[in-house]
Amino acid sequence: MNMARALRTIVLFAVLIALHYSVRPLFAARASVDFLVIALLLAAVRVRPGAAALVGFLLGLLMDSLRPGTFGAASLAMTVIGYSASWLKPVFFADNLPLNAFFFFVGKWGFDAIYLIVGQRLQGRELVIQLLLWSPLAAAITAAVGVFLLVFARPLTESRSS
Repeated sequence: MNMARALRTIVLFAVLIALHYSVRPLFAARASVDFLVIALLLAAVRVRPGAAALVGFLLGLLMDSLRPGTFGAASLAMTVIGYSASWLKPVFFADNLPLNAFFFFVGKWGFDAIYLIVGQRLQGRELVIQLLLWSPLAAAITAAVGVFLLVFARPLTESRSS
């Protein structure tokens, strides 16, 4: 039964990655949902910190492969977020939906902050506006979608009682 639960979680993870590269470009907004961060956070709470950092690194490498101008920034950001999320999972990943929304919000905003600062694509006023306006909006949208997924995908990722 545990293997079936793991398989369902892996399928959900793959679907979120596919959504990131198929649905997200259709919105083309400065503040859009980040399915890769949701996938990372959902995976990170189910594994140890080292494995979560590895998953984050691989997801970041996938992102970096499409943006060679900032190569390495997404890998670093996803690695830090994955490790931190896994380390903090006992604190945040309870059955409290507002706490989970805050977890997704902080994860996305933290990713954006690390990515933008390390990537050095924006500087000065543009960086401040991005970090204080657009990134929190994107984090709020990502948190809403993450909570939606937690509520509606919970039957898929939890084991059924016999």
